[in-house]
Amino acid sequence: MECGKWGTIDKEAKIIREKKSETNEYAPAKLSSLSEIKSENAARVKTNINELDRVLGGGLVPGSIILLGGEPGIGKSTLALQLASLLPSSLYLSGEESAEQIKLRADRLSVKAQNLKIGNESNIETIISTIKKERPQITIVDSVQTIYSDESVGEAGNLAQVRACTVKLMELAKSEHLTIVLIGQVTKEGTVAGPKTLEHLVDTVLYLEGDRFHQFRILRAAKNRFGSTDEVGVFSMEENGLQEVKNPSAAFLGERAENAPGNVVACLMEGTRPILCEVQALVNKTAFGYPVRKSNGFDLNRLHMLVAVLERRAGLNLSQYDIHLNIVGGLTADEPAADLAAALAIASAYKDKSLGSDMAAFGEIGLSGEIRPVSFTEKRIKECEGLGLKRALTNLGKKNNQNVIPAKAGIQKIKIIDIKNISEIIRI
Repeated sequence: MECGKWGTIDKEAKIIREKKSETNEYAPAKLSSLSEIKSENAARVKTNINELDRVLGGGLVPGSIILLGGEPGIGKSTLALQLASLLPSSLYLSGEESAEQIKLRADRLSVKAQNLKIGNESNIETIISTIKKERPQITIVDSVQTIYSDESVGEAGNLAQVRACTVKLMELAKSEHLTIVLIGQVTKEGTVAGPKTLEHLVDTVLYLEGDRFHQFRILRAAKNRFGSTDEVGVFSMEENGLQEVKNPSAAFLGERAENAPGNVVACLMEGTRPILCEVQALVNKTAFGYPVRKSNGFDLNRLHMLVAVLERRAGLNLSQYDIHLNIVGGLTADEPAADLAAALAIASAYKDKSLGSDMAAFGEIGLSGEIRPVSFTEKRIKECEGLGLKRALTNLGKKNNQNVIPAKAGIQKIKIIDIKNISEIIRI
């Protein structure tokens, strides 16, 4: 590969560590047994944002460094400012905005915290000195691509600078027992910009996802040394900032159409939380020789497989029809339990018959058309009943088929329809 330009090679200083004499001996590391370590020193700090605490695993861990990524305009700085305003002592340092610009955003979000100190700084040595002097409970650095170190070469944002600044902040967080939140931009591929080792250096990597033109935002943990990476937090972008969605299922189903063909409710598990969402399908006669298959929030390869199963096992002639599948609300249905709802939505749109707005479906579909049971069946059915649904379509499995689920979950108002093959429900 050639860049096609002249004079593009820069000279960089290379640090070479001197080899120590073989006679030098290193002192052994200080070791402690588990019983000698006090767990009180790592007690979590509640952020007063329940959705954020859920994703973090219970709250902030002192001495940790958190990387918060997301597309421009998605709400990273808004969430960070709201977080900083809720803790007793906070420091917000930005290399992108001046103190006056941060104040304008704080006024828009109705942030009145007197304990929050704001500054505009991009030099990492100055930032570290400020943190050591103030010793805040949490420090927000916005963003990692705008800070630089005098001890590293290159401009702010290049690979060497990003890694050097992150290493310095990590050492500070561990040695001073402080919590630091780094804000980072993402690339076109959806990952945090900078070297991949950046994600390995920090303790937790959070991604704020969603369409900035829509209301809902999803907070996920791609890495968490102190908790699970399965949990998600759901927020709604309002005039006064990001607000917690305490009942995501009700929010995602609030605007669904009544008795519309191609609409089926699915129950997804995001960590330990069941979430109901609407799966929409549109089947239309193709105007070209090759039918179009498109999906939003659903794996396209999985969609092709479901279409093939419906054609071969359920007898639906979909070879001359365009199929569009959509998961409403910005969620991503990436677990196999969404197969049954997606297949039923396609069949409903193809036959132009509604399955009703009081039914939910969840289950994995195999290549032979069989419906396989999924995990957390009790929680899923309980969530369906709590939202007022009357029917749940799934495969209970051999164990749960012996009336185990109704007895344990206390389900009385919902009818559980146990099916084994996709062709059964298509015929009905």
